[in-house]
Amino acid sequence: MLHLIKLAVGVTTVAELAERQRRRAQNDPPLRHQTRVTPRRAAEIASGGSIYWVIAGFVQVRQRILAIRPDVWDDGSACCALELDPQHVPVEPRAVKPFQGWRYLEAADAPRDRPRGFAEPQAGFATMPAEMRRELAALGLL
Repeated sequence: MLHLIKLAVGVTTVAELAERQRRRAQNDPPLRHQTRVTPRRAAEIASGGSIYWVIAGFVQVRQRILAIRPDVWDDGSACCALELDPQHVPVEPRAVKPFQGWRYLEAADAPRDRPRGFAEPQAGFATMPAEMRRELAALGLL
């Protein structure tokens, strides 16, 4: 199994990502993320892979990728659609440096899902400066 990792550009919280996706799915179903390039390893991803979202400098949640198919942008040009399960699965936060586009993420390297009872956001996490979160994560405190 193979996953993707992607920056949620302009998104500061998981709740904001969920709301944006809810509105997008309501206005133009099904829920999907459009990308310019079709993954060459699409078959590996579509067989149970997820997209891991980097929000405010940390991988925080993942969504199962249900299908990968050709699509078109609003202007009619070709693109690729990653159809997503609307459920966000919280993962153990991991600091990630910025990058462009998406990257492949091997299953062995993917952050683990947070255990039940730890899935709720920690108080103040979203308002904590990104550098502080990185330092705390490096110390194993997040």
